[in-house]
Amino acid sequence: MVRSQHKLFICFGTGVLLTSLAAPLKVFATGASPELAVAATSTTPQINIVQAIVLGIVQGLTEFLPISSTAHLKVVPVALGWGDPGVAFTAVIQLGSIAAVLWYFWGDLVQVTTGAIKAIRTSDYQSQDFRIALGIAFGTVPIVFFGLLIKIFIPDFDNSPLRSVQSIAIASIVMSLLLGLAEQVGKRQRNFEQLGVMDGVIMGLGQAMALIPGVSRSGSTLTTGLFMGLERATAARFSFLLGIPAITLAGLVELKGVLEEGLGDAGMVSLLIGVISAAIFSYLSIAWLLRFLQTQSTWVFIWYRLVFGVAILGAIATGLLKNV
Repeated sequence: MVRSQHKLFICFGTGVLLTSLAAPLKVFATGASPELAVAATSTTPQINIVQAIVLGIVQGLTEFLPISSTAHLKVVPVALGWGDPGVAFTAVIQLGSIAAVLWYFWGDLVQVTTGAIKAIRTSDYQSQDFRIALGIAFGTVPIVFFGLLIKIFIPDFDNSPLRSVQSIAIASIVMSLLLGLAEQVGKRQRNFEQLGVMDGVIMGLGQAMALIPGVSRSGSTLTTGLFMGLERATAARFSFLLGIPAITLAGLVELKGVLEEGLGDAGMVSLLIGVISAAIFSYLSIAWLLRFLQTQSTWVFIWYRLVFGVAILGAIATGLLKNV
């Protein structure tokens, strides 16, 4: 019990500490141009405590379910009339999801890490822990590589048409169809003990698709895992483990951007509450999804994503929702 409390303190403490580091941003953020600073503050509304709780819940429930957190954090506040919360706020509350996945898979991470180190020392390169660790390492390369290319060649990617509500809706529909196809043709015969390095590379390529807003990192990796013949729960578990470096790196990259550009009108109290809310609901969604996929299919998510995307396109077409 004491050990569990200690791990919980570390994970949540890390999220709180990183959030606290953002406190003086508006004072010390001198790297951004005046035009960029004006744009950040004018497009990011003041976020109150209730909104922060709701956005934290949205982040937590959608980060690990195969339905895209980016899509929902963009669409839900716009649909509620709050406006786009902005990249800065969503980047910071993502720290809560990072803390949650580290907390949930802490035992797995310790086992894989210590097992891989032991395998290297004893030259036991057929060890499962070594293969999983190597698969996660190699599987992280594609999303890092393509993410860097985007940063280099599309520096204003966060404001590109790909991040519009319409594009997110289209991505949601396409991914629902791909997940449906994977559900139909996937063999679902391979378990966690049968995973190898190449599985990590292939799933990593699928994970890189999540750089497109609305695709969903969890959705793309789960879809890839089913195409690879993995059991649903195995695909989800490996997806979460593979996602730890990717989510952490993405959070740190976005946090760097926040440190340079400032937080806009988002208050520190709202940010902290958003992080805590995201952490709690991220943990709950991970635990629920792993249990759910042990006995159920992914069709509920397939139909949800399809209806979600079609409803957004319909709302845009009728003028009920702005394509921002």
